[in-house]
Amino acid sequence: MANPAASGLGFSKFLRPSMRLQSTDIQAVALWGVAATTTALWLIQPFDWLRKTLFERSESEEN
Repeated sequence: MANPAASGLGFSKFLRPSMRLQSTDIQAVALWGVAATTTALWLIQPFDWLRKTLFERSESEEN
């Protein structure tokens, strides 16, 4: 039998079922992460820097 603390289930064992991490909580965190990333890109708009950094070859790579 596996040790619950070693498998990561030890902490949730002590919480009430309504307080445990649910799949909807994970979905909400993922959606808020996407919203935060989209907002940051919209505010900063680093598209010229991304194009120059990722897609254009530098002079040292061409030689």
